[in-house]
Amino acid sequence: MQTTVTIAVILAVIIAGMFLIHRLNVQHAERIGAFRYSDALPGIGRRTRKSRRATVSNSPPAGTTRREQRQGNR
Repeated sequence: MQTTVTIAVILAVIIAGMFLIHRLNVQHAERIGAFRYSDALPGIGRRTRKSRRATVSNSPPAGTTRREQRQGNR
């Protein structure tokens, strides 16, 4: 008799936990659906600029050695 009651209580607690987790997931999904996120990648789906900016080059000037590059950054 006690074993049956214990198993029934354990199953009831497991079912209650599953229901609680399910409700929390639904609530979280609704919150995510209501929030408006920005564009995933900048520049995609946006208006184009009137003038394009020049890209900045990270490459060192021609003719410089590796040592001159490191000393210039200090």
